[in-house]
Amino acid sequence: MTKILFVCHGNICRSPMAEFIFKDMIKNAGLEDSFVVASCATSTEEIWGDVGNPVYPPARDELAKHGISCKGKRAVQLRRDDYDKYDLLIAMDSRNVLNMLKILGSDPEKKIHKLMDYTSRGGDVADPWYSDRFDIAYRDIRDGCEALLAALTDNK
Repeated sequence: MTKILFVCHGNICRSPMAEFIFKDMIKNAGLEDSFVVASCATSTEEIWGDVGNPVYPPARDELAKHGISCKGKRAVQLRRDDYDKYDLLIAMDSRNVLNMLKILGSDPEKKIHKLMDYTSRGGDVADPWYSDRFDIAYRDIRDGCEALLAALTDNK
């Protein structure tokens, strides 16, 4: 079983989109029993005490356009012990990687990767928080998740 944690700044846009897009892909491929998938934030901006904010409405709406639900998801923060719980920690952008390393201390097992590095394009997932282009973020995330799933299943 491969355990994957998608990570972005606030865990209300890109990383939950990645979590639920990937979950939809593995469900459609009949691979649900082969993966554990979750998402989290590097910041606490969207977390109040023990309760995190739900997925940002435009991100939720973009997922819904593609028949994907993220019902019940609330923001949570990356914790140092997540490093031992997951096989892959997948960042949405370069700044996320830096913040992950601050929280985790290091990456001795080379578990941290950027999602777009699995694609031929590389780079960062477009940040819809500033552009309001959730369709572009969805495209990037879908492409990254497809490439990630292919990389993980081609080796089996």
